[in-house]
Amino acid sequence: MGGGNGQKSKMARERNLEKMKGAKGSQLETNKKAMSIQMECKVCMQTFICTTSEVKCKEHAEAKHPKSDLYTCFPHLKN
Repeated sequence: MGGGNGQKSKMARERNLEKMKGAKGSQLETNKKAMSIQMECKVCMQTFICTTSEVKCKEHAEAKHPKSDLYTCFPHLKN
């Protein structure tokens, strides 16, 4: 019959070990990919996720940098 708690634990450890083997790659590469999906304010270097709307960027520029215009903080929005 078998299948006691010891056997279940052993199988679970083996499955988890297999899952951990699949996650290969450099942490530096992962960090580069993460940075590529971010944008930043060019004045204060605060980072924002790339899905941040233009409205949120405008709010940031008006609140944090009232003397600078929106395009000084976020030049990519000119397009």
